[in-house]
Amino acid sequence: MSDEDTPRPLLQVVRGTPDDVELAALTSVIAAAASHSGGNGGQAKRRSLWGDPASRLRMPIQPGPGAWRASGLPR
Repeated sequence: MSDEDTPRPLLQVVRGTPDDVELAALTSVIAAAASHSGGNGGQAKRRSLWGDPASRLRMPIQPGPGAWRASGLPR
């Protein structure tokens, strides 16, 4: 088998001697980061305004002149 046919390791320790627990922690962090990006090049998925959870939050109603009108307007 030649060098081109051998699979390259996904992770390679360059310095130090990590134990099994440290390697497992590193592997899980890298796997979580790779799965979080979703394979779209690290760009965040655009969400419609209808599905945006921030739309369920609203500012507290402040008493005063015009408060009834401001209570229904989006901010």
